Amino acid sequence: MARRIDVRGAGGVGLAAWEFADPPKTDPEPGPGVLLLHGLMGRASHWAATARWLSERHRAVALDQRGHGQSDKPPPAAYTRDAYIEDAEAAVEQLGLAPAVVIGHAMGALTAWQLAAKRPDLVRALVICDMRASALGGASQREWANWFKSWPVPFATLADVRKWFGEDDPWVDRPNPARGEFYAEIMHESADGWRPVFDPDRMLKSRETWVHDAHWEELTHVGCPALVVRGLDGELGRAEAQEMVRVLPRGQYAEVADAGHLIHYDQPAAWRTAIEPFLDTVLTQ
Repeated sequence: MARRIDVRGAGGVGLAAWEFADPPKTDPEPGPGVLLLHGLMGRASHWAATARWLSERHRAVALDQRGHGQSDKPPPAAYTRDAYIEDAEAAVEQLGLAPAVVIGHAMGALTAWQLAAKRPDLVRALVICDMRASALGGASQREWANWFKSWPVPFATLADVRKWFGEDDPWVDRPNPARGEFYAEIMHESADGWRPVFDPDRMLKSRETWVHDAHWEELTHVGCPALVVRGLDGELGRAEAQEMVRVLPRGQYAEVADAGHLIHYDQPAAWRTAIEPFLDTVLTQ
């Protein structure tokens, strides 16, 4: 079960925040907690397994970021880096989580470390999951645009979604059922079949705001403890991850074997093993 909490983000955008505790907390105590930020195209429910074990001892809230999940889908001009950061800032403040541990995957990890650099009073620690600090460049953006165009939407069934993203997608090296399930969660049924809950053009707009820039300088301004986690087969290479740890004033490193980019979803048990000791330390300080 999950409990929805409405948050008002930058520019008044409505954001859906979710608690996945079993049973849901009907009147949670304010105080230090955990905010979970999904990556581009993701949604809060991708964090459900993580949020449930965290909620055994801490308050854990996952956010549907603007344009994603059940949050508002504002016009293209609203998908700026500042807006994403301000949304996370608003969530921490309105949910009473500060000083929070912020756990982010991919784009959500970038938002997390930018928030920590901007508002150190709101963030007690970070977990950075498979996000690069280097610039990816225009070629990467064009690859993504072409990839979105390759999606055979609408999908007739959710089984077709699972098969395409888990097996047939040209970006898949070998069959990956977890990847198929991940993408099935971001679909909704429309009159002609199954389509993503987001607008792909707005996802590209969101990505455009950070893909051309490097973000090393922002890492140097993160004063809280930060754990950089990579999947052995993920998008963040070991050398870059270890350099991120070196640049972070209080950086630590963890690696998950047999995991790709979707570490927390692909290998939930190994993901927990990798991050739980760090969380145990920073949440009891």
